[in-house]
Amino acid sequence: MTHIRGRDKFNKIKPIISVLINISRLIPKKARKKLFELFRNKKGNIGLLIRYILLTTITKQCGENVSIHPGVYLFGLDKLSIGNNVSIHPMSYIDASGGIEIGNDVSIAHGVSILSTSHRYDEINIPIKDQGIDSKKTIIEDNVWVGAKASILYGNIVKKGSIIAANTVVTKNIDCNVIVGGVPARTIIERK
Repeated sequence: MTHIRGRDKFNKIKPIISVLINISRLIPKKARKKLFELFRNKKGNIGLLIRYILLTTITKQCGENVSIHPGVYLFGLDKLSIGNNVSIHPMSYIDASGGIEIGNDVSIAHGVSILSTSHRYDEINIPIKDQGIDSKKTIIEDNVWVGAKASILYGNIVKKGSIIAANTVVTKNIDCNVIVGGVPARTIIERK
């Protein structure tokens, strides 16, 4: 039996998807955001299709063949850019309030957190929760694999061809074509 890749399935029904995207644009944006939340946990191909159609009309940019699995929490959609052939697996949390760019051919495993904001904590006499937040754009370039339960903190760039090992915490920029792991992330090996 031959396995059909997601991008092949997408291309096969691309004309239908385009029509559905245009129809969904007739729904007010606020309602589309609410529908996206309502269909967050819808399983199967119908759930993937509904989330994709809504996502393309809500985000700053959404490429082709983007697969958002059930149970993914996305916030700040107006500041989220996603390239082509991207998969985001269950239980992931992405807060793009400060801006997040995800390149092409990126695989984000389950339980991943990607942040673009952080709490301020400079004033010792003011509760941290009352000091506000800082925002910095987080960028994941092309051809990156983010392993299960990894965290990419705000303002960092994960450069192309890199692999973030499971349970890694990214606190600084990651070079091209490396495998990183640990807390905080450190280079384990260079990909050649």
